[in-house]
Amino acid sequence: MPRASQFLRTVQHFWQKTCQVVLDGFYPRLCRHCEVLLPHEAPRQGVGAWFCGTCQQDMEATTAPYCSVCGEMFSGAMTEAFRCQNCTGHRVAYDFAVAGYQISEPVREVIHRYKYGRDLSLRAALADLLLPALEDPRLASEDLRRWLLVPVPLHFSRQIWRGFNQSWELCRQISQRTGIPAAQSLSRQTRTVAQAHLQRRKRLANLRGAFALSHRFSWRPPQELKGRNILLVDDVLTTGATAHECAKVLKQQAGVEKVVVITAARG
Repeated sequence: MPRASQFLRTVQHFWQKTCQVVLDGFYPRLCRHCEVLLPHEAPRQGVGAWFCGTCQQDMEATTAPYCSVCGEMFSGAMTEAFRCQNCTGHRVAYDFAVAGYQISEPVREVIHRYKYGRDLSLRAALADLLLPALEDPRLASEDLRRWLLVPVPLHFSRQIWRGFNQSWELCRQISQRTGIPAAQSLSRQTRTVAQAHLQRRKRLANLRGAFALSHRFSWRPPQELKGRNILLVDDVLTTGATAHECAKVLKQQAGVEKVVVITAARG
């Protein structure tokens, strides 16, 4: 029996490798940034499955030291938790934010193609960029399967134009891989002007009142959210204004205990 099992595993491994070679012949794997052909031995999972070695050298994974609030990285030796200059003196509704990667040209390009090029196939690549955020030491002692993944919502008109909510698609990917439940607990009430070129103060003013609990929760406090810990999911965090407004609604209106923002990139 042991020899038979070993033989079956060998055959299974052989056919798996054969199928991969055949599929790579029909559908070559390309770097999702520079589109160079990936070698056959490139990983089938993780960041190496989506980016070539050269592009990976231009990408910076989030590593300590970084701001204990917004996750912005700093060079040099830090022996204790600290707030960056942008977070000092500001109160935010979320507990802290952490990204899998810092923004770089390969990461920025993939996010842009995902959101504005409507390339839904990139959701798995963005999920692989985000997943390292769950390894933050502040989450190490948590049973994250008892938490809840909640996406930053899109206004319905923008979602119709785009065809999907990029944050919800990331939630679905992460939930499938980790077993953490996910729910669309927030809705966007107003279509705000584009945030990209606004400063933090103007972003906050632009977003004030833009978010609410989703309609199925509107008539009573949602019991499934009260006292829960939330992982608020988005593709990129810049000033944190959007995350702040979402966390404020979750805590004030739903009685959420804790909100941690996780993103693929820190802008």
